[in-house]
Amino acid sequence: MGLSYNTYLNSSKIYGCKGCKTHLANHDDIISRSFRGQHGKAYLFHNVVNVDIGERMERNMTTGRHVVFDITCRQCSVVVGWKYDTAYESSQKYKEGKFILEAELLCNVA
Repeated sequence: MGLSYNTYLNSSKIYGCKGCKTHLANHDDIISRSFRGQHGKAYLFHNVVNVDIGERMERNMTTGRHVVFDITCRQCSVVVGWKYDTAYESSQKYKEGKFILEAELLCNVA
């Protein structure tokens, strides 16, 4: 396994890890702000950076059953959200391959 390098985003508004300020996502990549996580408000993103992806697991959520991966900050290893892999309900398929970041675990770094 080689060295991991952090990606630094260049945008007018960047979300970072609340614990260590590592860049995670651009504001422009938000798909929706109407999600809920374990800690309250959460955002659905097209892309995130500087995260490690955990084990594949099935979860029952308010919108049905999904296969997800927890995502952790690469720098400090705090769980910051999850990545959708599979949605069993056809109305939820748009989430596949997208990321949830929990607002409580984020800070503005730019």
